[in-house]
Amino acid sequence: MKLVRVFSTVLIAVFFVACNFTEEIHFNQDGTGKMNIGFDGGEMLQMLPSSDSTQLEEVIDSTIVFKDLIRENKDSIAQLSPKQQAELKKLEPFSLHMMMDAEKGIMNFDMFTDFKDVSEVNDAFNAFQSASSVGPTAGSKPMPKNSANEATEVSYSFKKDKFRREAVIKDKELFQQSIDSLETAEMFLSSSTYTFKYHFPKRVKSTNVEEATFSMDGKTMVYEVNFLDMLKDPESIMIEVELEK
Repeated sequence: MKLVRVFSTVLIAVFFVACNFTEEIHFNQDGTGKMNIGFDGGEMLQMLPSSDSTQLEEVIDSTIVFKDLIRENKDSIAQLSPKQQAELKKLEPFSLHMMMDAEKGIMNFDMFTDFKDVSEVNDAFNAFQSASSVGPTAGSKPMPKNSANEATEVSYSFKKDKFRREAVIKDKELFQQSIDSLETAEMFLSSSTYTFKYHFPKRVKSTNVEEATFSMDGKTMVYEVNFLDMLKDPESIMIEVELEK
């Protein structure tokens, strides 16, 4: 469980240091594909307390399969509240690859899942945050996380050569609480980024995102936003893409 303990430590620090996320989706012609939420925490290595950094002395290159982890700890998880169990249930489709080498300044996390339809994935970033519920030992008290996790909902759709990603604030009061809690971290988060990187089976015909850039073949779209701005106004990130016939 050392890997989970290290991951939980990093998640707690995520909202208090500069961080860079990448939301990447690969679409196949039939609509199936793979989603990955990547986190580059190289800069965080220098900011971790010495008590935490000692956990990173050895090189770690390993993968956690949440479905297996949850099954192995089903007895302790059964003692959690229904709400906490539901949070863990959301992690079942995901796996987490961790690559850490303190000497080389590497701390990368990639949380990924395959899908038959991207609408099944829902909000992968919130699932990344929810992974802290696993804790040092599955079934223990969940680590604190940004309450925007419960206040917002992100949905995806990809039908008839049209892709759409949109965010909705479900609970305005809870969302405001999450924004207020970020005040002490704004100085760090102001330099953080969140990058959308989408790979389509056909060339992109049009998109509502004027700032997006594209690969030479026109099939990969990249759009980078300020992480803090996205947290404060998630509904402003609405992405629509239409592919060529």
